[in-house]
Amino acid sequence: MTDPAPTTSLWSNRNYRIFVVIQTLSALGDSFSFVAIPLLVLHSTGSVVQMGLVTGLTGVASIVTGLFAGVIADRFDRRGLMMLSDMARCLLYGLIPLVWLFATPMWLIYTVVPLTGGFAMLFQVTYVTVVPAIVEPGQIIRANAHLYGSYAVATVGGPALAGLVAAAFGPVAALGIDAVTFAVSAAGLLLVQLRPTPRPAGSEGQGPGRGAERGRVRDEFLAGFRFLWAHPVLRPLTVLLSLFIFLTHGMTDVIIFRVKEDLGHGDGTVGYVLSAGTVGTFLASFLVARLRKGLGFGPSWIGAVTLAGVAVACLGLTGSVPVIGALSAAMLLATGVAGICSMSLRQEVTPGHLLGRVTAAFWTTHYSLGPLGAAAVTAAAAGFGVAEVCLAVGAGVVCVALSGTLTGIVRDRSPEASIRTAEAQSPESATETA
Repeated sequence: MTDPAPTTSLWSNRNYRIFVVIQTLSALGDSFSFVAIPLLVLHSTGSVVQMGLVTGLTGVASIVTGLFAGVIADRFDRRGLMMLSDMARCLLYGLIPLVWLFATPMWLIYTVVPLTGGFAMLFQVTYVTVVPAIVEPGQIIRANAHLYGSYAVATVGGPALAGLVAAAFGPVAALGIDAVTFAVSAAGLLLVQLRPTPRPAGSEGQGPGRGAERGRVRDEFLAGFRFLWAHPVLRPLTVLLSLFIFLTHGMTDVIIFRVKEDLGHGDGTVGYVLSAGTVGTFLASFLVARLRKGLGFGPSWIGAVTLAGVAVACLGLTGSVPVIGALSAAMLLATGVAGICSMSLRQEVTPGHLLGRVTAAFWTTHYSLGPLGAAAVTAAAAGFGVAEVCLAVGAGVVCVALSGTLTGIVRDRSPEASIRTAEAQSPESATETA
């Protein structure tokens, strides 16, 4: 079964236009904290290990939140949840500059940043469920590509600007700007209207935004895992992404440490390097739809992850800042293509009333090794050197990609085939067990 041809263009959809603008603004703010948090930790402690510890704690908070984020997204009003997440991050990030006026307590970073990671997970899970409620089914991958491209546009200039703000006024000023963008994003979401999510028969009368089933939280959460485990493509994809995240979760900290400590450059240079890297994200948004259509999901995903591994390995072979920026761009181009393909596949094959739980189960599983990976990679960089760690991580990523050729991923060549596979697995039976 194929999706019907879209009856309208994406850009004629008012809700979609507003949503793109809001998410672009939010992404601009995200790019500030993306740079400012590691810089603030490094300025305060001078330790790449503590940078990795903050990243790891944030990952743990994301995992814990993921245990119930999908259930919440399937039970309650999804637009309201996104607004709540934005306002919470506005208040939390805004607290850091206020406190830093009087003191520099590192405990605040270790408290606030993981909390923002938890709300970010809730936002991200809900965000994935919202896109199919804004655009038509045949427009999902193009919508994801556009949204990813808007994110790239914001983050191309964002890290450089954040680096300049951090150099001139300190990293806490960049976090203050981030807080403002979250407030504006929350207000803008009031203008976005979502289509109702289809529910299974017998679930009427449970109220808008509520899940189709109201069982125990544990059982509802496990419904997402059951769907993932039953699907011959999503199952190996989840396993391989878990290994990929373990290897690469701390790479941003490693790159920042490489530029600042190994090569002796300042905060502004860090911002420029990370901005150069996000050019790859921008390119991914242009290429992904064509690659997915021409090659299919499996070859596109495996090829992209292989390229990411090669780029990470080459980071360990150069001391040139421009080359590091170019390799960062290649790495983010590859991970962008793989990420858009992966998210679009889940949105295409998962019933709307299960999408929150499937997304949460997917992310919770493959991020579960992220904190350990970030701590291990940054500790190894401090003990053995950045060059050696990049070579080892790159080789590991290539092995992960090539392992995909031994699974159902490589045989999945079209979204229509994936949808037929999902239908054959009877997703309704998974919902009945919830």
